[in-house]
Amino acid sequence: MKTAYFEPRTDVMRLLIFVAIFSVFVVAAGSPVWTWTCKGTICEKVDFGSKNSKPLSMEECSLFCDPYGNVWPRPTGHIKLSKGRVVEIRADQVSVQYEGPCQLELRMERMINELGKIFQGHLLKMAEEETSDKVRAKPISVHLRINDTSKERIEMSTNESYVLKVQQTADGKVNVTITAPTYFGARHGLETLTQLVVLSAEGRLLMPKKASVRDHPIYKYRGILLDTARSFFPPNAIKRTLDAMAANKMNTFHWHMTDSHSFPFESKTYPNFSRYGAYSPKQIYTADDIRSIVEYGRVRGVRIIPEFDAPAHVGEGWQWVGENATVCFRAQPWTKYCFEPPCGQLNPTNDKVYDILGGLFSDFLDVFDSDIFHMGGDEVNLHCWNTSAAVTDWMDRKRHSRSEGGFIKLWAAFQNRAYNKLVAANGGKAMPVVLWTSDLTKEGRAGKYLDKDKYIIQVWTTNSDSVMGELVKKGFRVIFSNYDALYLDCGFGAWIGEGNNWCSPYIGWQKVYGNSPVAMLKKKGVQDRVARSLTLGAEATLFSEQADESALDGRLWPRAAALAERLWSDPSQGWKEAEHRMLNQRERLVKRGIAADTLQPEWCRQNQGHCRT
Repeated sequence: MKTAYFEPRTDVMRLLIFVAIFSVFVVAAGSPVWTWTCKGTICEKVDFGSKNSKPLSMEECSLFCDPYGNVWPRPTGHIKLSKGRVVEIRADQVSVQYEGPCQLELRMERMINELGKIFQGHLLKMAEEETSDKVRAKPISVHLRINDTSKERIEMSTNESYVLKVQQTADGKVNVTITAPTYFGARHGLETLTQLVVLSAEGRLLMPKKASVRDHPIYKYRGILLDTARSFFPPNAIKRTLDAMAANKMNTFHWHMTDSHSFPFESKTYPNFSRYGAYSPKQIYTADDIRSIVEYGRVRGVRIIPEFDAPAHVGEGWQWVGENATVCFRAQPWTKYCFEPPCGQLNPTNDKVYDILGGLFSDFLDVFDSDIFHMGGDEVNLHCWNTSAAVTDWMDRKRHSRSEGGFIKLWAAFQNRAYNKLVAANGGKAMPVVLWTSDLTKEGRAGKYLDKDKYIIQVWTTNSDSVMGELVKKGFRVIFSNYDALYLDCGFGAWIGEGNNWCSPYIGWQKVYGNSPVAMLKKKGVQDRVARSLTLGAEATLFSEQADESALDGRLWPRAAALAERLWSDPSQGWKEAEHRMLNQRERLVKRGIAADTLQPEWCRQNQGHCRT
């Protein structure tokens, strides 16, 4: 009988053979199977199969194959890249510095420093799993040449253009120069530069060795509206939205902060508004919250415009005022007194209402830093006023007609008196005010009751509404938010009753992309020159009856990115030309922490052009 025993030398040999076989398997498994090759403007996924050439990632292929360098929104001027010639860069060796004739003020210095951190942060996030060769990879140095550093906020007159140039220096470093009239143009240029950095098939950070981009936006106003009254959104959720807007070069966040449902704004003059009107003590926007959000947006090239909607859309928060300051609040059946519950309107005959408005406007202007104020002004229910004794008794004493025309005059008087309170709160300085389209802006009324030099009209009705053409022909500046293309809360189940919500169906990104403001006006007989001079831009809206923080990112993105390109470059081509760039932009947003909805299976993104009808 033989005895079994352990032989170290034989066992070691077996182990080495196993390790060698396993290593070969791992190398084989890790070697590239696919590469992408340029066919026209499409990157085609093909079997790599070659040991003598370098595989391309889809992103590296798209960088040179796409005529716009896979940049979103696509540049309006030229974009020239050193085709196929790339340099590997190091995310841990980045500098962003100002070059210019002026000494920077403290705020501008802080903004530029923060901008540099944001840029490097994006690169570091991209490079989390990269395998850069620390010897071969090069540092990157960005020089911001800003002509006027005194402009510290976005305004209608702000020049947001930029020129971007990339070249490799003699010592191998990557040198980037961004020249812009303002900080905000330079910021856009840095966003474009971020998008020109891609991951190679091996996971290394690459960018073109040489690049030249000249770019500017077509429309001045490129906005997002968020309603934080029907649902409360924490400050960090709002800041995340500003991050996404910056990634798409959008420049205006319209904050619909109060409504009949809640009053989360903490007023310094009247603290009872948020005490009575907030959903809870934790669901209030303090002055510090708002200032933090305003500064966060400023650094990212986004101004924050507050809206105080009146005389309708008020209720919660006003209970403490008393003295018939509001009428029809929570009136039933609500269908007779408002467009959705709870009802509520200001009493335009009550002098105390105007005193309170003056205090509220002062509080808003104290914490916001915007060249524009939004006064709402939509969905006034005349039946509400005509059935409220506090209003009708005043009308009778003054011998004013209680006809529709009489109440329209009362409404117009309220609007202009409220406007004067805003001007007084602004130190006597006039400022542009935005109003929604309403019965006050119907054909034949806007020019009669509203001053085109004071008011900008935001159009929320459908593109078939003839009033948009009349408004522009009368000289009013307009912002488009036609609900058939730009209300991103549409297409879900009804929240009152059953069926679908009022503005169904769901709006796909393709319709958003094709929603050209100037094209709509030209169909209404407006000359191209007039349409372009009076159309400030457009705004995608998210009213929050059926959306809170958990749904925020997916409802807005990436559909709002489609509007961003429409407003930045106003392309003559349709959505099909933009499809693969849109899919890649959605991936960028996700990698930056934005939970943007997926538009197609990943297979479609990897196989460009194969998912079309």
